[in-house]
Amino acid sequence: MKALVYHGPGRMAWEEAPKPEIAADTDAIVRVDATTICGTDLHIMKGDLPATTDGRILGHEAVGTVESVGIAVKTVKPGDRVLVSCVSACGTCRFCREARYGQCLGGGGWILGYMIDGTQAEYVRVPFADTSTYPVPAGVSDEDLLMLADILPTSYEVGVLNGHISPGDVVAVVGAGPIGLAAMLTAQLFSPTHIIAIDLADVRLEAAKRFGADVVINSGRDDALAVVRKLTGGLGADVAIEAVGIPATFELATTLVRPGGRIANVGVHGKPATLHLETLWTRNVTITTGLVDTFSTPTLIRLLAGGQLHTDAFVTQRFALDEMVAAYDTFGRASETGALKVVLTAASASPNGKVAELAGALAGR
Repeated sequence: MKALVYHGPGRMAWEEAPKPEIAADTDAIVRVDATTICGTDLHIMKGDLPATTDGRILGHEAVGTVESVGIAVKTVKPGDRVLVSCVSACGTCRFCREARYGQCLGGGGWILGYMIDGTQAEYVRVPFADTSTYPVPAGVSDEDLLMLADILPTSYEVGVLNGHISPGDVVAVVGAGPIGLAAMLTAQLFSPTHIIAIDLADVRLEAAKRFGADVVINSGRDDALAVVRKLTGGLGADVAIEAVGIPATFELATTLVRPGGRIANVGVHGKPATLHLETLWTRNVTITTGLVDTFSTPTLIRLLAGGQLHTDAFVTQRFALDEMVAAYDTFGRASETGALKVVLTAASASPNGKVAELAGALAGR
């Protein structure tokens, strides 16, 4: 089969790779019908996650068709169409019993495209198929459902729920990329009075307006702290969601929140960020971090199928599966291309095997 294979920071190739086989009785082999690229994949390409080694197939999001299953799989069968979750769950360990699947002790957690081969391929082996896949609901498109593999549960759980957004809150979201936009979208389920989007790219701030932001701030031109304080009578936001993953944006989020407020860090950080306890300790501020657990995925699927959640606006570019290198280039230059989420489908996949040198393209992002 063909797959997107990582060859160290800045280097990857769409090339021939062994087709996965059942390795455990709880596995399923899924033919990938649609997949996408995550900001975390860009972090891997920049070398921020050194546990990902040369030869790894990237990707942790997919909608596909089950080809075969292990003998212990009970709820998934060949021919079923499923959403492949970004988090694999053994379902029996202490953390899985607490619905903290991201911390799975039984061999799961976030492993696809990180510790084991992932979904940016023609086929993927999905561990713990019964508890790590979800059936495709009738009437829901692959593209819409694909957004629930990672960005929607991540932003909802680690941003909105960790931030304890309540009716009437002022919510500041630092970063208007896909995760930030998804946080704005799902924050509306809790009726905040204001959603403030902060970013450096005007194209993403325009997108933020479509996803529910009623105030947008270009922090390269305007003083975000001054704007937020003016809007809140000098207090600051009730909730600040950090959705970028660099020191400057985390530190900005800590300045935006009011005394007694909550900071929910969602961004993937590859470098240390300074925690200014010398100013925060007197302000009763709560800071949360987290890896998505995907316990909310069934709820989000019901909202999507019921028409109460709309994800179609996330997809800005579409590619064939064998155009993976071009898709990475487009997604990696989001500030120039306007990319939010790219979707790659298997319908016209063809081999090319060209190695892409992306160190220059990804530098500084």
